[in-house]
Amino acid sequence: MTLLHFKNVSKSYGETPVLKDINLSVEDGEFVVILGFSGTGKTTLINLMAGLEQPTSGTVTFKGEPIKEPGRERGVIFQSYSLMPWLTVQGNVALAVDTMFPDLSKAERAAKVDHYVAMVGLSHAATRRPAELSGGMRQRVNVARALAMDPEMLLLDEPLSALDALTRANLADEIEAIWDADKKTCVLITNDVDEAIILADRIIALNPDGTLGDEFKVDIPRPRDRVAMNNDATFKALRAEVTNYLMDVGIAAKVEETRLLPNVTPIHGVPAAVAKAQEGGIEEKFLNFSQLDKVYPTPKGPLTVVENFDLKINKGEFISLIGHSGCGKSTVLTMAAGLNPISKGAIRLDGWNVEGADPERAVVFQSPNLFPWLTAKENVSIGVDKVYPRASQAERQDVVEYYLERVGLADSMDKGAADLSNGMKQRVGIARAFALSPKLLLLDEPFGMLDSLTRWELQEVLMEVWSRTKVTAICVTHDVDEAILLADRVVMMTNGPQATIGKITDVKLPRPRTRKALLEHPDYYNYRQEVLDFLEEYEHGSTPKTPPKPIAAE
Repeated sequence: MTLLHFKNVSKSYGETPVLKDINLSVEDGEFVVILGFSGTGKTTLINLMAGLEQPTSGTVTFKGEPIKEPGRERGVIFQSYSLMPWLTVQGNVALAVDTMFPDLSKAERAAKVDHYVAMVGLSHAATRRPAELSGGMRQRVNVARALAMDPEMLLLDEPLSALDALTRANLADEIEAIWDADKKTCVLITNDVDEAIILADRIIALNPDGTLGDEFKVDIPRPRDRVAMNNDATFKALRAEVTNYLMDVGIAAKVEETRLLPNVTPIHGVPAAVAKAQEGGIEEKFLNFSQLDKVYPTPKGPLTVVENFDLKINKGEFISLIGHSGCGKSTVLTMAAGLNPISKGAIRLDGWNVEGADPERAVVFQSPNLFPWLTAKENVSIGVDKVYPRASQAERQDVVEYYLERVGLADSMDKGAADLSNGMKQRVGIARAFALSPKLLLLDEPFGMLDSLTRWELQEVLMEVWSRTKVTAICVTHDVDEAILLADRVVMMTNGPQATIGKITDVKLPRPRTRKALLEHPDYYNYRQEVLDFLEEYEHGSTPKTPPKPIAAE
């Protein structure tokens, strides 16, 4: 039976079309995932399903009746949780129960509240308020509240996008378990391909122009274990098919080739000309982390966050640093940047101890921290003007414009930072880092705030620019695919406190790399399995079920 139906639906805001000629049917009990880039109208689509907006043309029906307004039969879970901060978990869920079941006794309503709180695994936190909960726990309350409305259909608008990778995976598994137990019809909006495949019966792409794209049937038996999927031929084939489609329709080449990089030398002595960028200096053990500790004072005494971090990195090597949230990845990176004092041990770069911040160590953070009143070009120029004091103004501008072109901003150099999208801002941050011609590039989850598909695009940009400079680089990430895609070696950290290196995997995949090529490489999923196995061992605490193998001396 068709529960939800779109017939020739278009939606515009003023003169701006968002959705165009949408025809879509969702069957009773089906789990449908709508997958697409940010800005393609996914949230508008879910708002039409919820009755929060009306189409400009066409019809949206539920069980054959036009959807004119929100209704209890369609429960909506948004990206932000909007909980009442003064109420407990029970109190927030009780709002829905009291509204939907006013005729039940107080005891019966309380029992219903307890049932839905238990369903999302929050019985132990039932009396806590939102401020006492993690982001993942707050979103569970949101799920429980929607379920308490006892809807026939659940509409989920990127409910997991603001969560860390582990919490996101756990909550996605819970949503699937709830769907499987109650056989509710679900429509999930997401930009995560793996999440879509794990959850969906059908995946429908939403194209950048607001039209529906290809549809992909997911013929993988349930339950679908994330780690087991890594060795499933159907999963791998479907993952490649969906990824290639999205990249073909959504990621266009934006790089122009009109400028050459001038042969000027920055103050820290690294030649800016790409051909000479790797001449001279120490080749082996170019960057040396020696028995590094980081200890913070606390009211209960010293807390060792990172302990005995020992790593030798050769010149021109790209290292990915991965581990669960709180394992000290960013702490190691900020010590390498000179932004966080070292408690014990040393970091040496090109034979010199790292002491304090210096433009020879360029950092790209999760948020690019641009000056909003300056243009993209002016934001990059600030560092370049200081680093190339002996270059002419024209040469410095050539450096700025060269790297802005390389990251695909040839047409947006003179736009104010405030007018740029998040993805474009991060492009400026990457251009700014490379324009300093640093000895060391440090990336702290540089794409963590972006949707999956924008992240893919910028990973390709980063790889392309890095391939020209071969600057020594470390990238902190929680994304397994990103870690393998970028790195020569993936360094895995144990959980904190007293986090250290647990395992190192050499990634011997050919360069230059593209996501499409790697998904088809016979060794790619073997590397992925190594990292997934390590992370699974550490998923539930600081001590794994099986200790990692000791790392051989380098």
